[in-house]
Amino acid sequence: MACSRAPGAGARCSFWIPALLATASLIFASTVIAGPRWPQWRGPHGNGVSEEKNPPVKWSRTENVLWRMPLPGPAGSTPVVWDDRIFLTSVAENGDDLLLICATTKGDELWRRVVSSGNEPVRTDEGTYASPSPTTDGKHVWTFMANGFLACYDFDGERVWAKDLQEEYGKFDIQFGMSSTPVLDGDRLFIQLIHGTWNKVPSEAHIVCLDKTTGKELWDHLRRTSATDECKHAYTSPIIYRDDERAFLVTHGADYAIAHRLTDGEEIWRFNLHPKSNYEETLRFVASPAAGEGIIVLPTAKNRQVVAIRPDGEGDISDDARYVVWATPNRTPDVPSPLIRDGLVYLCRERGGILMCFDAETGERYYMERTVDSRYRASPVYADGKIYMTARKGVVSVVKAGREFEVLATNDIGETMTASPVIVGGRIYLRSFEALYAIGPQ
Repeated sequence: MACSRAPGAGARCSFWIPALLATASLIFASTVIAGPRWPQWRGPHGNGVSEEKNPPVKWSRTENVLWRMPLPGPAGSTPVVWDDRIFLTSVAENGDDLLLICATTKGDELWRRVVSSGNEPVRTDEGTYASPSPTTDGKHVWTFMANGFLACYDFDGERVWAKDLQEEYGKFDIQFGMSSTPVLDGDRLFIQLIHGTWNKVPSEAHIVCLDKTTGKELWDHLRRTSATDECKHAYTSPIIYRDDERAFLVTHGADYAIAHRLTDGEEIWRFNLHPKSNYEETLRFVASPAAGEGIIVLPTAKNRQVVAIRPDGEGDISDDARYVVWATPNRTPDVPSPLIRDGLVYLCRERGGILMCFDAETGERYYMERTVDSRYRASPVYADGKIYMTARKGVVSVVKAGREFEVLATNDIGETMTASPVIVGGRIYLRSFEALYAIGPQ
């Protein structure tokens, strides 16, 4: 087991230059998965960007709906798509079993499997234990439930392996369920279990890497921070940062963003987003970070700061201005993750339907506008010059990408939605608490 080392001081590393923006942009853009594939929560690049051209812009509950497939129960997880297969999680009709469902892109259910049991509602109707999204590589699909049960299935629905992460890494102590989605990178599956124990300081969390084929542990890193109280609880998902010089895992929670080596989980750098001088004991992170164009954008919660940092740090870089590209003291998205595209950063605030647009290099804010009077729980998705944002009451706003704010369409299906849209294969797949929709030209 690898454990966190005390972060070093006075670390030296190269200064960031604007050219890195172009280099990173090329690297991210080149990682294109051919065919109609959306293999994980944030899409083929892991950044909420779709390569689809001319995706649907306008629809309603009946207009431009190719099909609607009723679901047995609610969940906020985003579906994943590989060629003609769609995978998604759900609560069963009995309200207790947690399901993995496989459907075709024609809207026909192929199979469903009970992954585990023991669902619990989260904040009445906010979510369920089927909140984490599945992940696929075209041969297998991995699904993680908030009760700690992780399983791998093949495309025929046969279970390949399964394990209870609470049995292996300790009981979860988190108020609203372990909603973190694992990240697949090559043959490795990365999982962050940031939840902590209320009366234990420092906070300890497991960052785990598993062999995707067997479920065998490759490494387990003990992530330590000084977080206390509810701040130990994180509902975020890890991300991979990759450019032509470096690749690492970023975990986000318990007051810190921390970069880990992919080979063994050891810490590369850490950044404190919640200093003790202005501490709030219920500041838990929900929105995941975003990477791209030479920066990593780190949200917090509860109308606090957003910080954009450079990826080339070492040790504790919290107080080193060389690594901060820009920061805004408030207006964090709180729940939806940031979106980065074409030198712009989009932040979709959880409350009030507010969308903000910033310059990725300077942090200049171009606008802050309301799109719809509703709450955003899902993360925004980019496709073909448009930003798609799913509001909880079932409205998807389509906004023109760029420095000037323009709403292109407001589409209402009238069903509760907290899952992010999937834009692939000339369609948009929307998952509500009641059904799975395929949106496209009739």
